[in-house]
Amino acid sequence: MRFFYFLLVCISTLNALDIAISSSIIPNGKTALFEFKKEKNIHYNNVVVDNKRYTILQHPVDAHKMYVLLPISYYEKPNDKKVTLNYKDKNVEKNTMFFLRVEDAKYAKETLQVDNSKVSLDKKDKKRASLEYKEAMDIYNTSTQKSYISSKFILPLDTKITSEFGKARVYNDTLKGYHSGTDFRAKVGVPIKASNDGVVVLAKDRFYSGGSIVIDHGHGIYTCYFHMSKFDVEKGQRVKKAQTIGLSGDSGRVTGPHLHFSARVSGVQVDPLQLITLMNKNLFKGIE
Repeated sequence: MRFFYFLLVCISTLNALDIAISSSIIPNGKTALFEFKKEKNIHYNNVVVDNKRYTILQHPVDAHKMYVLLPISYYEKPNDKKVTLNYKDKNVEKNTMFFLRVEDAKYAKETLQVDNSKVSLDKKDKKRASLEYKEAMDIYNTSTQKSYISSKFILPLDTKITSEFGKARVYNDTLKGYHSGTDFRAKVGVPIKASNDGVVVLAKDRFYSGGSIVIDHGHGIYTCYFHMSKFDVEKGQRVKKAQTIGLSGDSGRVTGPHLHFSARVSGVQVDPLQLITLMNKNLFKGIE
């Protein structure tokens, strides 16, 4: 996806600012990427969308640029979304507004049959699932100011994708949300690789996702590896890209063994493969 100057930014602003965006049209569940070239007397602060503030951060590999990722929720309906850029010009606070078009990604639907205990929960399981969800969201909503990454992301497995991100999920004839990640074919015991450098912030067995590992890559970017049978890392451990973090499995709510791979940006669940492609082609262009 080639970057281009976003023409909806007013001409007077473009005379002072060098801004690029991955696309002015973003389907729900996807991520947009803004890059800002550092200019004399210009200090970029943040962008605000729907009253949520996204800090503009130092580019992970280019000292002359800054960037911000804008995640679009799966549940976002088609609309023209106002984006406010706040910055300083010669220490004077300024802002400019432009728009992104959110479109319907038109995700497919799939029907799954699983153990009824994973669909209709008793009080104990509901409490456990609720506590685990809160624990995870507390992690995802935390943004480490340091970036751990300096090269392209890789996939955790080089196998067939059996279920893409975004499919509406019908469990035992009951609609239960959507597929929040990408599933890779894997028998029990296949080594899983870290998608990039980072810190393990969660490594435990959970009700829905079974054996779960979450890696913080910094700047609010997280990758998640679910349904694992064995961990080779522990919470708090630094990991390197392509390092084996554990083995695939069939734990949690599953119809069979596989790896569920997902991603979060600033707390929002997004298509992990689109995010990786976006960052690899733009932030890490020419860097392996």
